[in-house]
Amino acid sequence: MALAGAAQENVANLSFTITKAENSKPVRNASVVLHPVTKDGRQANSGVQLKTDAQGKASYSGAPYGKLRVQVLAPGFQTYGEDFDINEPQKEIAVKLKRPQGQYSIYEDKPKDDKPKQ
Repeated sequence: MALAGAAQENVANLSFTITKAENSKPVRNASVVLHPVTKDGRQANSGVQLKTDAQGKASYSGAPYGKLRVQVLAPGFQTYGEDFDINEPQKEIAVKLKRPQGQYSIYEDKPKDDKPKQ
């Protein structure tokens, strides 16, 4: 699937660096998914999927100018997603992935206080 249309003249070279938020080490084999975003904010059907190398890097040449949705997925990390305005010939995007956070539930048992009440 190609992001650039046949009549598209302004295209950019994108560079991605994906690291772990807790220690800035690279994330290998993370999926970087690129989707153009239409003027009404909807994600277009076309898109491209990249994989990061051992240094957590991936690149794509030929991304059309305009709004681009970037999603990063990697096992053991929260999914990252953000829209970027692509309006320059070179764009570097750095993403720090976080580990999943514990979820709060009102239905979980609360820890019991072992101290006697006075």
